[in-house]
Formats: sequence, structure tokens, C-alpha cells
Amino acid sequence: MEITNVSQELYAASKRLGKSADALFGLGRDKAETERVYRAELAKEMFKLRQEKIPATLIPDMAKGNVSDLLFNRDLAETKFQSGIKAADAIKVQVSALQTILKYQSDI
Repeated sequence: MEITNVSQELYAASKRLGKSADALFGLGRDKAETERVYRAELAKEMFKLRQEKIPATLIPDMAKGNVSDLLFNRDLAETKFQSGIKAADAIKVQVSALQTILKYQSDI
């Protein structure tokens, strides 16, 4: 690999890393928002079931079942966020490898 090619790849990877930081912010915001919505609706559902005199031991499971779509959205947002972190980590590894190659070639 030529130094110019490595430099270009390093620059491109650095730009992707910058974009991934912005994307992670958005994914983190989505994660927090879906968690907020889920918890608020879960609390409302638990209160509703309590008012209906449902036995206390059944309320948590029934409430989660009744708001399962929100639970799914929360879990999906968490998975997307974790995937974004892993993608950013992969780019960091690539940048590090390119820096090592560039240093090695510069020393030669």
C-alpha cells in the first residue's frame, strides 16, 4: 500500500467515525425517548389494573403484556444503540490499523 492510499483511507475512516458519533447521539436520544414512553405507559397500565382490583402479583406481568409494543420498541432502540457503538468501535480499530501502517511506511 502506498502512503497516499493509506492516508486517503485513514481520512475516510476518520470522517466515518465523526459521522458515527452524530448517529450515536441520535440513537441514544431514541433509546432514552422510547424508555421514557415505555415507563410512563407501564405505570399508567399498572395503575389501571390496580384500580380494577387485579391481584398485585399479576399486575407487573399483565401490564407488561398490555404495553408489549412499547417494550418491543424500547428493546429495539437499545439494540440499535449497542449496534451503533460496536460499529463505531470497528471504525476505531480500522483507524488504528491504518495509523500503524502509515507509521510503519513513514519509518521505512
